[in-house]
Amino acid sequence: MNRRVTPRTGKYVSTSRRDLPSGQSVHSRRTISPAELFLSSFLLLIAFGTIALRTLPNLYHGPTLSWTDAAFTATSAVCVTGLIVVDTATYFTFAGQVVLLVLIQLGGLGMLVLTSVIISALGGRPSIRTESLAATSRSILPHIPARRLVVDIVLLTIAIETVGAIMLYALWAPRIGWREAAWPSVFHSISAFCNAGFSTNSDSLVAYHDSPATLAVISLIVVLGGLGFIVIEEIIRWLENRRGAIRRLSVHSKLVILTTTVLIAIPWIAFSFFEWNRVLKEMTLWEKLANSFFMSVTPRTAGFNSIDYAQASDSSNFLTIILMMIGGSPGSTAGGMKTTTFVLLIMQAWSRLRSSETVTFADRSIPEQTIQRASGLFVIATGSVVIGVLILASIGDLFGNHPSFIARLFEVVSAFNTVGLSMGITAGLSSPSRWLMIVLMFVGRTGPLAVAAALIVRLSRRGKYRLAYEDVIVG
Repeated sequence: MNRRVTPRTGKYVSTSRRDLPSGQSVHSRRTISPAELFLSSFLLLIAFGTIALRTLPNLYHGPTLSWTDAAFTATSAVCVTGLIVVDTATYFTFAGQVVLLVLIQLGGLGMLVLTSVIISALGGRPSIRTESLAATSRSILPHIPARRLVVDIVLLTIAIETVGAIMLYALWAPRIGWREAAWPSVFHSISAFCNAGFSTNSDSLVAYHDSPATLAVISLIVVLGGLGFIVIEEIIRWLENRRGAIRRLSVHSKLVILTTTVLIAIPWIAFSFFEWNRVLKEMTLWEKLANSFFMSVTPRTAGFNSIDYAQASDSSNFLTIILMMIGGSPGSTAGGMKTTTFVLLIMQAWSRLRSSETVTFADRSIPEQTIQRASGLFVIATGSVVIGVLILASIGDLFGNHPSFIARLFEVVSAFNTVGLSMGITAGLSSPSRWLMIVLMFVGRTGPLAVAAALIVRLSRRGKYRLAYEDVIVG
């Protein structure tokens, strides 16, 4: 059976008549879009995780989680968020932590791998555009075949997580014991690469605030997970420098690398300035530098913390909120509206100030359709957060729960952008608030990607006619 993508809908349809009921035409066949496949795969995985957390034996030291808490925990793990309503370290047994880690690993890879596998199983020919569902196209990386990319994703993930676990084990074994360090090293390496933020420690990495080497290794794993598989693949092929390898990095990879570097360096300086004599006051010089660096890395969107954000200044917390909104890069395990969306909007504003008709970078012009997608994703992400804060505040006022406004904003942004950082109000949320967080985590993980896929299709349509122009006043 052959399958093709219809030019008007971008959906996969069957072109074979043999499997159709008598009298049914090809065009009446039910179509399946990549966005639907992506959403359904995450829903099924969350449902599986919820049922597993409710029914499997020997997962808890205490009573079994309620359906609400099981759904919250499964969604947080699959969407690699890291928000928790129970302490992962003390509430879950080893078996329970294994279940969480499996959900984290599947959720982290699900953005790209699961979608590609499902589409391939249905007989389609997935492209980079349908795999990433995040405003990338085959024109960006024509030299990386789709099926090869899926294999490389799995191999790179295993390699990076293995090396990360070995490095953490070497650092932690002398500190907590050679046997006791094995499982935490594996758990944190996978959680860091998937940008999940789950930890086998009750205080996340606060106990390691005095270990700059630990924070550096975790940061490295987080950054690699947040760069995106496309960028890592390109860097590896560029470094190979052999016949048939790429001779130059794409504009996408250059933009991601530059933006990631800037978004680490500038907040590092800012956090050092804000907290040098506050939460970092009792630390040594190297510990201050390491922790402020870690504070600049983890909000996009790892979710680990080495300091108590409830004790941090409003300046630091608001900067953290901004970093959480930006997130990682397209095609990565990170959430957020993505680094490329953020930088393209800045570049668009700069080009308009210079009266330039196009946005340029690295001697290349960025297509107008890409700028429109970035603008659309920014509006949708911002609107979702605003509505989420309003609903959370309304629920809190109704049930008599009154945390500060910045704590509510922090929580909503963390959930929607799948970060996992909190100012300590997650466990005290009411049941309606927890279900709101579940929706925000799911929509934040899958919604922008599905919207991007829809925008790709709609913005690529070319109509024969347009309505007459009439201007409006702005500004």
